[in-house]
Amino acid sequence: MTVPVMDALEALESEAIHIFREVAGEFDRPVILFSGGKDSTLLVHLAVKAFAPAPVPFPLLHVDTGHNYAEVIAFRDAIVERLGLRLEVAHVQDWIDDGRLTERPDGTRNPLQTVPLLDSIVEKRYDAVFGGGRRDEERARAKERIMSLRDGFGRWDPRSQRPELWNLYNGRHAPGEHVRVFPISNWTELDVWRYIQREDIELPSIYYSHRREVFRRDGMWLAEGPWGGPRGGEALEERTVRYRTVGDGSCTGAVESTATTLDEIIAEVTASRLTERGATRADDRLSEAAMEDRKREGYF
Repeated sequence: MTVPVMDALEALESEAIHIFREVAGEFDRPVILFSGGKDSTLLVHLAVKAFAPAPVPFPLLHVDTGHNYAEVIAFRDAIVERLGLRLEVAHVQDWIDDGRLTERPDGTRNPLQTVPLLDSIVEKRYDAVFGGGRRDEERARAKERIMSLRDGFGRWDPRSQRPELWNLYNGRHAPGEHVRVFPISNWTELDVWRYIQREDIELPSIYYSHRREVFRRDGMWLAEGPWGGPRGGEALEERTVRYRTVGDGSCTGAVESTATTLDEIIAEVTASRLTERGATRADDRLSEAAMEDRKREGYF
């Protein structure tokens, strides 16, 4: 009898589906963080496959900064409706309006997502929170386990990471604690795009090359929006760009690109020497340990 051999993408898919099912069996109130970006859309696709033909047994949660790209929000709402999913939205603006948060002088709201996230986890009593983080994105994320314990304040301690032998995951936690779960932790950006192509997964249009008015700041092409800019000597220019990652518009830059097809994007990513966060996320440039500092406070 011939035993079928899985290719790399099949092995990654199998691992992710196994993680979803483990969490479903071990935790009481999981939730999937979903922004409409490529990684969280991949998570939703894998969750659907993990539990089909039954519906996905977890709700989705989006911490909405209010500074997102319109195309991404429209895509988020469309996929939730099409798949019949439950979406909870924590609006950062609500926390600003009632004084729990204060607008930053630089206009970015990305760091402000932590408090609404932790408040939502406590309010809804979520004990497992799925995220689309991958180890190849950034050094702090490379330190994190697939199941990563957070204390009662939502904080992460890299020194207390649990060993993960083979495919055995330790989700034990005390009351008030929760676990962050990263099913695609072992995927690379290239794996993500190859899987998107193989599975014909729909994404927001801004991941593909298009014409957009942008301005140059700190080596990145940023779009005009409610977050401010251009300012000073910055000037709007119409460029052919696409986005490798999406998030708060104040700190998420575009890259110049003519890639309009998945084949062209895969070729572009293959040749790139920078991860998508390293190339286009200003919030990771605040300090050498910017991401790790935010994760210690409870960030994704």
